[in-house]
Amino acid sequence: MRHGTTLFRSSPASELANVLLVASISKSLAVSGTRALDVAPITLSDSLVLQILRRPQLEPAQKLDFFRWASLRPNYKHSPGAYSQVFYTVCRAGCLSEIGPLLGLMKKDEVVVDSPTFKLLLDTVIRSGKFDSALEILDTMEELGTSLNPHMYNSVLVAFLKKNQITMALSIFYKLLEVSEIDCLACNELLVALKKSDSKDDFRKVFEKLREKDVSFDTWGYNISIHAFGCWGDLNRSLRLYKEMRTKGCSSSIGPDLCTYNSLLQVLFLNGNVKDALIVWEELKNSGHEADEFTYRILIQGCCKSFRIEDASRAFKEMQHNGFRPDTVVYNSLLDGFLKGRKLAEACQLFEKMVQEGVRASCWTYNILIDGLIKNSRGAAAYALFCDLKKKRQFIDGVTYSIVVLHLCREGQLQVAVELINEMEERGFVVDLVTVTSLLVALHRHGGWEWAEQVMKHVRESSLVPNVLRWRAEMEGMMGAPQDKGKDYLPLFEFKGDLTEVLRFVSSSDDLAHDTTSTEVNDSPTEKVHFDGWSLSPHVDQLADKIHFGSSRLFSLCKGQRVQDMGIKSFNIDMVNTYMAIFLSKGKLSMACKLFEIFTSMGKEPVSYTYNSLMSSFIKKGYFIEAWGALREMGEKLCPTDIATYNMIIQGLGKMGRADLASAVLDQLIERGGYLDIVMYNTLIHVLGKAGRFDEANKLFKQMTSSGVNPDVVTFNILIEVHTKGGRVKEAYKFLRMMLDAGCSPNHITDTTLDLLERELEKLRLQKTSFVQHEEEK
Repeated sequence: MRHGTTLFRSSPASELANVLLVASISKSLAVSGTRALDVAPITLSDSLVLQILRRPQLEPAQKLDFFRWASLRPNYKHSPGAYSQVFYTVCRAGCLSEIGPLLGLMKKDEVVVDSPTFKLLLDTVIRSGKFDSALEILDTMEELGTSLNPHMYNSVLVAFLKKNQITMALSIFYKLLEVSEIDCLACNELLVALKKSDSKDDFRKVFEKLREKDVSFDTWGYNISIHAFGCWGDLNRSLRLYKEMRTKGCSSSIGPDLCTYNSLLQVLFLNGNVKDALIVWEELKNSGHEADEFTYRILIQGCCKSFRIEDASRAFKEMQHNGFRPDTVVYNSLLDGFLKGRKLAEACQLFEKMVQEGVRASCWTYNILIDGLIKNSRGAAAYALFCDLKKKRQFIDGVTYSIVVLHLCREGQLQVAVELINEMEERGFVVDLVTVTSLLVALHRHGGWEWAEQVMKHVRESSLVPNVLRWRAEMEGMMGAPQDKGKDYLPLFEFKGDLTEVLRFVSSSDDLAHDTTSTEVNDSPTEKVHFDGWSLSPHVDQLADKIHFGSSRLFSLCKGQRVQDMGIKSFNIDMVNTYMAIFLSKGKLSMACKLFEIFTSMGKEPVSYTYNSLMSSFIKKGYFIEAWGALREMGEKLCPTDIATYNMIIQGLGKMGRADLASAVLDQLIERGGYLDIVMYNTLIHVLGKAGRFDEANKLFKQMTSSGVNPDVVTFNILIEVHTKGGRVKEAYKFLRMMLDAGCSPNHITDTTLDLLERELEKLRLQKTSFVQHEEEK
């Protein structure tokens, strides 16, 4: 006897008896279940039970009934093999509800199955989406003192990640680090999943844990980390990882590949280091790696966002020359760049080429076209295209409606905008926070509150309005009455010093970042710079050796957005920015500042758009010192500056008559790899022109046209005005002719400027006439 079972002898007679017994029990189970087994006494053995459980003629339910019946027999206890077999049966049959009771019975019998059986159970419940059951199985394994081998743990971790169960995958990861090693594949899959879910804190914790355990990264792991940290603004760590990767490559197979260069290109563009990215692109050509379609896509997108249209066009031509077929994303990026650079003719030609090449347009393509036509003073054409797409019921989404609603609000056509809101609801598109905010701001400006209730009626059923209304009630309850101050702003931002410190705040944000505590990879401020004469990418090596890069993004290529997420949650920074936009549009700077104070005290971190909005209002009202205080706080909190931030700085300095400092700020922007968009060019030309620095303004205008940005009506209006007021009538008339030749349609500001120009021309004619008469009298 062993475990209460009788061992059969291996004689022919006993084998025949065993076969007959198995057949009899199987027939009884198939006909009447386990009731017939209670009549005749049966001596159970492990071999007998296993044979019954393996019978293909029996249904899974019949096998389960027999297994439970056998477990109740006296002097018998199931073996690990029997439990493994019944688990195999229920997993194959999909009877997952039976796993829990069977595990409980197994713990009661104090039996432990082998690791492959536990692996089978885990794989089955994970594939079926029962993740809680998977955790219960893992807990049972710990109670019984059984652990999976590292390979099985790693495969379970990857299975959780494929099912997008990151929290559970993280728990497996930390357990695995404590008891065993984790392979590179599981590490890389976890890091990729954390990057896709934008889990910055978890990504950093996992990364630091792997460094503490001295886990070796492969090339893929390095590339993931370089890309992730760079996208989150930690350019210093990305470059340090590149340097570490390249150093290891000298003694192992790990080394930079094409994916590494693609990641470096993307993070350099994202962090505003456009010049460095273009140099790295040139080094890539000589590094022995062949650029792929992703390389060209990154390059074209980065150049278009930084208004380097000529570089983007050159990369596009090179991409086609090398046999790569541009896809919709590439065409969209270049189309957006042409339209933002006021190159309407080139954009139209590119769109025609896109159609001829058979590249399928998307909703985003037409959104770019409609938005670009509006910004290029072709609002009627944009609205006609929008209406045509609506009739065809294609290439229209919520973003398309939002673009058109914003345009109508700016034009004061509130009734049409409200009708489009109604149409959005009827077509099932989400009326998001951007659209509602645009309409509410327009209603504030034009006093069209008769439509406000209609707007609320159309979007009341969505999840947006209840949250907005609840948020507003809570907000107003906290704010109470506005503060009693002498001025209409709250002195939140202190600024000590003179205006020259503005330059220091702009240029020393690198030092501010370097002074903050951060866990940087192999940071050593006293490290000497070494140059490798054999390196195929010396510029990247030089960037990696620099220590002035901070742990946060200091200049962002993307402009700050009012709304970062589509979802709505109470008391988030998106809602703060939205209501600040409404208050500031009404001129209620005091209310906006009070709102800023409340939510920063609650721990809500402002974003670039928050500071830019306040700085813009401060500058418009002449509160320059407060604007510089906001700029200083922005630098201290390592909030990334963008092109809009620099535009505010230069605009403020220009209004204060400090064109010299404005030019110096521009130099700082260019040195840091920044770029100038058309708004920045117009602002600088206006600042320099008002200060009488006409040569610099004209030089900037030439730089604007040569860089691929076509001037718009605002540019020509500014040039005509500043030259006219400065007594340079001939120059003003020259820009007027250039404006007409360029096909720029004049607006009402142009008419006012031309009236001034006409008066100045009349003065010149009178001066000439009086001079001629005076000469004749002589």
